[in-house]
Amino acid sequence: MIRRQSLVALAAGALVFAGPMTTALLPAMAQAQAIRSHGDADAEMFVQNEATKVLQVLNDRSMSLDQKKQTFHALIDQVADVPRITSFVLGRYRRSLTPDQFNAFAATFRDYADSVYESRLGEYSGQTLKVTGSVVRQPGDVVVSSEVIGGGRPPSTVNWRVIRGQYGYRAVDVQVAGVWLAITEQQDFVSTLDNHGGDINVLIKQLRRNTAANEAHAR
Repeated sequence: MIRRQSLVALAAGALVFAGPMTTALLPAMAQAQAIRSHGDADAEMFVQNEATKVLQVLNDRSMSLDQKKQTFHALIDQVADVPRITSFVLGRYRRSLTPDQFNAFAATFRDYADSVYESRLGEYSGQTLKVTGSVVRQPGDVVVSSEVIGGGRPPSTVNWRVIRGQYGYRAVDVQVAGVWLAITEQQDFVSTLDNHGGDINVLIKQLRRNTAANEAHAR
């Protein structure tokens, strides 16, 4: 199971995270270009504004842990396209699930995503995010580059893939240290399902164990 959590992964729901989505990674040249070019001002503003909201919560010492949890849960729906990500991480197995099976997975996956950022709420105080550019893959599908600095840590580059839908832009994947988190998570989930004959209950149980471990860490 993927363990590569970060500030942006938490904010986006780690990716968490309906409809078809390509899994192809951007070429290295396009990723480098994203740092220095500005292709979509609206997408860049979305990332900057939503990341700022997240950081304000992380840096607000007047909020209790429970208040931060509640605020983060609401922010996830503003930042990430949760239904799209939830379908995507199941890969080809999404088509074989009954509505009841998918709904059970979706609820468990959301609990897992919430537990990831809740277990790390105190780790990112003092950080800021600055958008550095964007590349338009196609209209309404943009990779936005950003740099996270501060908090006593070296600067890190984070790329957000955002797609424009009915309610404006939402994040569908985040690249940290060269790894696209939703794509990697899909690989993990599909591998688990492949190894257990496509039994979604095995994956659900695994996510519940990870959720319980994250909640124990948060305490």
